[in-house]
Amino acid sequence: MSKYYKNTLVLTVICGGLIVALTFGPRNALGLFMDPIIFSYGWSREIFAFSIAIQNLIWGIGQPFFGALADKFGSFRVLAIGGLLYSAGLFLMSVSSTPTALYVSAGLIIGLGLSGASISVVIAAVSREAGEKNRSVAIGVITAAGSLGQFLIAPLGQAFITSHGWQTALILLAAIVLVVPLLALGLKSDTGLSAIEHSTTFSHKKAIQYAFTHGSYILLLAGFFVCGFHVAFITTHLPAYLTDSGLTASRAAWAIGMIGLFNIIGALSAGVLGSRYSNRKLLCTLYATRAFVLLLFLILPKNSLVVALFSISMGLLWLSTVPLTSGLVATMFGTNHMGSLYGFVFLSHQIGAFFGVLLGGKIYTSTGSYDIVWILAILLAVLSALLHLPIKEKLMPVFLSERKASSS
Repeated sequence: MSKYYKNTLVLTVICGGLIVALTFGPRNALGLFMDPIIFSYGWSREIFAFSIAIQNLIWGIGQPFFGALADKFGSFRVLAIGGLLYSAGLFLMSVSSTPTALYVSAGLIIGLGLSGASISVVIAAVSREAGEKNRSVAIGVITAAGSLGQFLIAPLGQAFITSHGWQTALILLAAIVLVVPLLALGLKSDTGLSAIEHSTTFSHKKAIQYAFTHGSYILLLAGFFVCGFHVAFITTHLPAYLTDSGLTASRAAWAIGMIGLFNIIGALSAGVLGSRYSNRKLLCTLYATRAFVLLLFLILPKNSLVVALFSISMGLLWLSTVPLTSGLVATMFGTNHMGSLYGFVFLSHQIGAFFGVLLGGKIYTSTGSYDIVWILAILLAVLSALLHLPIKEKLMPVFLSERKASSS
């Protein structure tokens, strides 16, 4: 490994990790704003949940397009534009006094911002920069950095709300996100496919068409839907669920933060394990374990000890799926079209997130309880574990031909 390559990879991982931390942190703290916002305007939880559901859906829909732009032109411009949109959405959310305004700011604009300043765009850049041997570990570091942002910013967001009110808290988070375009400068080495690579590879459209004929890719899409359902439902509704159960808002914020803290361990471990063992088998084990943890949390009393153990357990399993799932995409299709192909996998994740957030709000409004959603989350975890079993963990033949052409 040359010194230049090593230095470029380190810079890409550091700046990419900080970008993911600064985008994941505020995003995963938005559930803390549910009760303050709806109490201010007399809205139902369903209104707030619908705005976050829109956000997740727009984030997912935009991801393949932003990913394709990053593949073609490089990550820097895409990340910079995404950071600016994300910051603007948080600021506008602070002055959204009608449901429609909230849907536009928290939903549409933040969703577009997250599509551009996304972990998927960063992962594509890191995957191109890192060799096959280092890829899983590097992506694990990136994912862990996002969790560090969640651990630090979720309690900080609650402290902002307590000290300054929810509107000022959103403005302060918007200011934090403005750092993202500056950090994107550290990824200028990722310029997308070179002219030589373009001449020896087929188009992103053709790559997507090939991928969607591959049964293992479809199974991967379906499995990652479940991850999105879990993550979005928990980050949006867990704080309110815990305060309903008698815990304080501060304790609820620390529960989200602890998930982020322990996901640092989980993501790094998944990255290391993914470089040594079958990513498919690891994902099967991960989702089956999630089902068990969710079941225990549903049936046990909601005291501080149970919440702490749940946060630790879910943290270890939280985004450990990312290095393993993205690793499978790279294994099956190579990295030339990583932004586009992982973008569609992430779209599936965000469709799951849309339903997780939306059903949480609707079912709570209808029944006054989240129990049905927790049960559904458990069943989906079991389904995802089963879906990953038949996945073929090898390069698709047509992409093998492309790899040979690119390296010749």
